[in-house]
Amino acid sequence: MDTDTGANSNTDPTTPDRPQHLDLKKDHGLTVRWLDGTSTFYPIVYLRKMSPSAEARELREQLAKNPLAVLPASTTDAPLTATAIERIGNYAVRITFSDGHDTGLYSWKYLREIDPGPAKS
Repeated sequence: MDTDTGANSNTDPTTPDRPQHLDLKKDHGLTVRWLDGTSTFYPIVYLRKMSPSAEARELREQLAKNPLAVLPASTTDAPLTATAIERIGNYAVRITFSDGHDTGLYSWKYLREIDPGPAKS
């Protein structure tokens, strides 16, 4: 999915972290080009791990307290992919993953917070 989120949005002071362009490669990751000219690449597995859903947050908290906690088993041996992405208003996207997970809303602010490092474009 290639999505322009609107170049004129940089005039809106309430959304300084709004992206200019989203590019989802379903088997690879999401590249976000931000209005400030920077780009961020989020691998699919990283996005799933960092899902802002209550279920995923709870699992991350359990792992932080106990690194030996048992992770839920995958229901398939197939590699994790994104099957869909949906814009939610002007503030977020919802990503559906091949394991069925689709309850996390990735706000622009949250995506900035979980930036995994230098962009790979």
